[in-house]
Amino acid sequence: MRTSVSSPSLSLLLLLLVGVFVTTLYFHQHPSSSNIPILNLHSDHHHVVHNSSTATHPLDPLTFRELTKVHSVLSAHYSPGPVPSVHSLSLHEPDKPLVLSFRPGVDPLPPRRASVVAFDSSSNSVHQLLVDLASAAVLRHDVDSRPSGYPRLTQEDLSRAMSTALGDEGFVAAVRSRGLDPADLVCGPLSSGWFGAEEAAGFRVVKIECYALGRGTERSPNFFMRPVEGLVALVNLDAGRVIRIVNRNREIPVDPGEDTDYRYSAQRSRPASHGLPVNPMSMEQAKGRSFKVEGGHTIRWAGWEVHIKPDARAGMVVSRARVVDPDTGEWRDVMYKGMVSELFVPYMDPTEGWYFKTYMDAGEYGLGMTAMPLVRLNDCPRGAYYMDAVFAGADGRPFVRPDVVCVFEKYDGDVAWRHSEALIQEMDIREARPKVTLVARTAASVGNYDYIVDWEFQTDGLMRIKVSLSGMLMVKGTVYRNTSQVPEQEDLYGTLLAENLIGVVHDHFVTFYLDMDVDGPGNSFVKMHMAKQKTSPGESPRKSYVRVTKDVAKTEGEAKIKLKLSDPSEFHVVNPSRRSKVGNPSGYKIVPSATAASLLDEDDPPQYRSAFTNNQIWVTPYNRSEEWAGGLLAYQSQGDDTLATWSDRDRPIENKDIVMWYTLGFHHIPCQEDYPIMPTVSSSFDLKPVNFFRRNPILGAAPYFEKDLPTCKPLASL
Repeated sequence: MRTSVSSPSLSLLLLLLVGVFVTTLYFHQHPSSSNIPILNLHSDHHHVVHNSSTATHPLDPLTFRELTKVHSVLSAHYSPGPVPSVHSLSLHEPDKPLVLSFRPGVDPLPPRRASVVAFDSSSNSVHQLLVDLASAAVLRHDVDSRPSGYPRLTQEDLSRAMSTALGDEGFVAAVRSRGLDPADLVCGPLSSGWFGAEEAAGFRVVKIECYALGRGTERSPNFFMRPVEGLVALVNLDAGRVIRIVNRNREIPVDPGEDTDYRYSAQRSRPASHGLPVNPMSMEQAKGRSFKVEGGHTIRWAGWEVHIKPDARAGMVVSRARVVDPDTGEWRDVMYKGMVSELFVPYMDPTEGWYFKTYMDAGEYGLGMTAMPLVRLNDCPRGAYYMDAVFAGADGRPFVRPDVVCVFEKYDGDVAWRHSEALIQEMDIREARPKVTLVARTAASVGNYDYIVDWEFQTDGLMRIKVSLSGMLMVKGTVYRNTSQVPEQEDLYGTLLAENLIGVVHDHFVTFYLDMDVDGPGNSFVKMHMAKQKTSPGESPRKSYVRVTKDVAKTEGEAKIKLKLSDPSEFHVVNPSRRSKVGNPSGYKIVPSATAASLLDEDDPPQYRSAFTNNQIWVTPYNRSEEWAGGLLAYQSQGDDTLATWSDRDRPIENKDIVMWYTLGFHHIPCQEDYPIMPTVSSSFDLKPVNFFRRNPILGAAPYFEKDLPTCKPLASL
């Protein structure tokens, strides 16, 4: 039985919930394609707001007008019936040879087409459509009436799930049994994973958990620190009803949330820090910024040319990365496409209210759909260039989310190269060069966690891909107020962070799709293995040395890599047809930084669904249908369409168009310093040229001279 909650603030609360969990506070609907808004937040001419209405590059995202046209085509195609809920609407990228041969300003654009994934809840069917924009025709329409997974949730799905729970008589009674008012709660829709029960019953389910927001002066924006522990509603999303209510741990109090407000307006009223203040600083460029933007998405900087665009699922896509050879002036291909393919976040608590918290954030929610506008001067420095995202809602209509991607130059005092010579006494040799880089950044706020993804380009041809984590921990309520109260045999599944709050141990695995095209598509994957070699008796005063052997992977199975300190190796993507003057194949190598591997059993349902984290490196032959490591339909997926299943075919990869996949992992044992909001923690990996250039490509870089730098006066003299 369902009933409505009678509360004057419920409608406002639901709006708040949608804003908090699915970021629709920045959702701008526009009924007409003739009026595309321009968001002018700053008058500074260095702040450029991107909002292009015309595509100029084959990989440019669908424009507002194009999305509006697709909506019209879908409406006509399904007429007189309704259009199924649209879960994905994006550019159907042209075939790779067409993109590689495209000459900007010379060739016409290849046909512009849209790829659509829709879901019809009345028939539990997934629709995949290909729409041609020039002819306004549907070229392909496939229907899967027995899908093994579902497309990502829409904002409307999440709002409906929350209102269903708050409109259920039993759930409201459970809330009130704890002395709480439903109008004072924030309730979050959580993906349920797949464990073979309700999730396999032929409909979509969502789990609802609540937090105490409070009322009046007691309202806390950091409601994540005030969980209503043990209360979970399982919602049949398609039928709009609550299937089951779990109401346990009622003895656990709701934390009062004292001193958890992280906003500057709250923190600046606190007593001054005992440390010295850090004065504001910024990088100033007297001659202006060094990069150019062509067509809104193609960035030219130093020796780089790269195409960058927002993406509803990946957050940001980096394509057609090319670098100029300083010796020949030739533009050389490095990478065709790179992006976050999936983000697996399993929590390590097997109890009733937590076992299902094993999220696939890109495939279940979308890193672009959960991206909020970047905070100018703080997320990105002065002088940054901003890109808006134009996405489609569940009704297929376009909306604009501003400032989803920023591009800026960075100099933080690092050195590109240096040497001081002491052996030549008559010459004063002290040479150093500053390191300046170009950064493309996006940030997703997936519920409590914030993910910052940077693609950083160096003048020496290196690409550094960095992931940074911040936001709030997902905490668990407890009766314990001090570790001395915890029985020795009891597992808290985490750390007692504050009175009545546990930070649960969890992981983050960010899997990247890296379509490397080093000097063209014909590439091979090479393992450069380092091993101890003993010398023969009398051969040398040395008893051992390290020998490097080269193994070229012939099939996918030979390129499945688990990183081990005991097996030191380098991993190269090389072009065997392009060799240097001395005979080395041109290549790029992946250089891992700190990372982590999954410790879960491979037959544990969350790990089986996310088997793409079983290895840190995979290599597959290029296949345009294989881009999402967790499968195209990741929600409630069962693990039968993943990178791991594709790779089991053991296809040839030697001297082929290949894709490298890399998983950057974090183990997170929470600590008190993570409370109530986490300082940012980061890790990265590099894609570094190896025998690609004839010599150091920045040998001719210029040093800085005082006369070329801006002069700043002390504040007291102004």
